[in-house]
Amino acid sequence: MSEDSFGRTIQLFLVDGKPSGLRKATIHGWTGLIFVSGDSTFGALTARDEVDRTGIYILSGPDPDKAAVTRAYIGSGNSVAERIRQSALKRDFWETAITITTSDDDLSKGHAEYLEARLIEMAGAARRVTLDNGTSPDTTRRRLPEADVANMEQFLANLKIILPVIGLDMLKPQPRAVSDTTTPVDQRTRGEVRFEIRHRSGVQAEAVEEEGEFVVLEGSEALTGTGYVQQSYGGLKQKLIEDGVLTPVAEGKLRFVRAYAFSSPSAAAAVILDRNSNGRTEWKVKGSKQSYHDWQQARAANGEAGA
Repeated sequence: MSEDSFGRTIQLFLVDGKPSGLRKATIHGWTGLIFVSGDSTFGALTARDEVDRTGIYILSGPDPDKAAVTRAYIGSGNSVAERIRQSALKRDFWETAITITTSDDDLSKGHAEYLEARLIEMAGAARRVTLDNGTSPDTTRRRLPEADVANMEQFLANLKIILPVIGLDMLKPQPRAVSDTTTPVDQRTRGEVRFEIRHRSGVQAEAVEEEGEFVVLEGSEALTGTGYVQQSYGGLKQKLIEDGVLTPVAEGKLRFVRAYAFSSPSAAAAVILDRNSNGRTEWKVKGSKQSYHDWQQARAANGEAGA
């Protein structure tokens, strides 16, 4: 069993007993200490003694310029409480504040600056959020001993585990079907089950599931201008058009010029069919009548789910 396949124990403590209040998150055996707050508990966050330490912080919220996109700012400071207060006053987009320090207060300024630079670098590479940072610090601006670099990389590995648990999945790399643009689609999806939508309009789309995400492949088509008013993913579709992922090819039809990872089969089906859709029934295993739902049920019966 590889190290990455071991389980982790994450403790999520509701400081004031409310799920929407101040939260404290830790991983068993790790000194990292994370607090998460909204606007209403921001004062309680910055008043914590554990936050008045050297560390890093993240402010996140809806991107005011792009629908269905998260904007984030990453910073560091000798007193995270002081720095996050200053940063929050300068930014209107944030809804969630996250502070990252340690229980034994053992992060130095150099450690924090290294973590800040690496987080910005990793978030930029993952392309899951819009970064509000104007610059990308150089990880070598404060040279750390080799052992310290290794420790900070392990610190980041734990952050990659715990950040999605508290609601911010900004470090997860894009699926290979999306990121590997130099390899032909048939090669980079070899061995994956293909799913398809074949609509009576002639629109066709193909997708694969990878690392819990539903990836619609380039060359797939999507309807537009159908007139349906209940379109939960209209903002996302507009974003894909603005970003050049979807381009017009004919009246009422768009095409994916590159692969795109959706959060669910239903999100993908809604964008493709231009209406609210149940992706679990709309998507079929390619070349068959088996729905995504039935395919999942068959895998579960065979003990393959999560394999």
